[in-house]
Amino acid sequence: MVPLYIQGLFLIIGLMTTLWIVSVILKNVSIVDLFWGLGFIIVNMFYFFKTEVTPTKIVLLVLVAIWGLRLSIYLAWRNIGKGEDFRYKEFRKKYGEKNYWWISFFQTFLLQGILMWVISLTLYGVNNYSASQRLNYIDFFAVLVWLFGFIFEAGGDLQLARFKRNVNNKGKVLDSGLWRYTRHPNYFGDSAVWWGYGLFCLSTGNYWLVIGSVLMTLLIIKVSGVALLEKSLKQQKPEYADYIQNTNSFLPWFPKK
Repeated sequence: MVPLYIQGLFLIIGLMTTLWIVSVILKNVSIVDLFWGLGFIIVNMFYFFKTEVTPTKIVLLVLVAIWGLRLSIYLAWRNIGKGEDFRYKEFRKKYGEKNYWWISFFQTFLLQGILMWVISLTLYGVNNYSASQRLNYIDFFAVLVWLFGFIFEAGGDLQLARFKRNVNNKGKVLDSGLWRYTRHPNYFGDSAVWWGYGLFCLSTGNYWLVIGSVLMTLLIIKVSGVALLEKSLKQQKPEYADYIQNTNSFLPWFPKK
């Protein structure tokens, strides 16, 4: 019998291949970003329904669904109708239109699928090894960490959307609300959400499976999140240098005087 976690890999590759075919038809690789949250919902549901039900798994199922749906809906609202993301446009220029359609499968869809699979180790750990019919104190703490992170992620996105809606703020830096305490409340919140899932995993006694939460945090800070955005903001907004001096990059804290 094929192990459950390997079955999850087959599922994710199948989903990503289908999504890639749609992107070729639409000539828009950006749709992969909208699927990030939904992908974790699907693979977590797959792990859930393949194992025996416990209260911890039900809580995880609900929390992942809330997080994933909110993220995908927000990205769809923000991106649909605005064309392909500039990153993918640059790749099209670099590799050429005749080649990028197949390169995008390996460079974007397969890569993100593999990352999703590795990160889902944390979700797999909870679903495969949680056996108790009662929530323990670690599970309750996990919910609190998840809630704290979700408030920062969703709240940060909402505040930023309202800020950008005002044309008078063009070129300015948002430094109020949650953005007063961290330069990236949405990214910090996303990481905290995944450490909430990691705590659920820790409560099963399978500590090494929290590598999924570790990898998600590293990607957010070093690869696709904070590092990438900081580089562009420094060039686009002169006021951002002062913002850097006064506000923590990632972990929330009071601004420097």
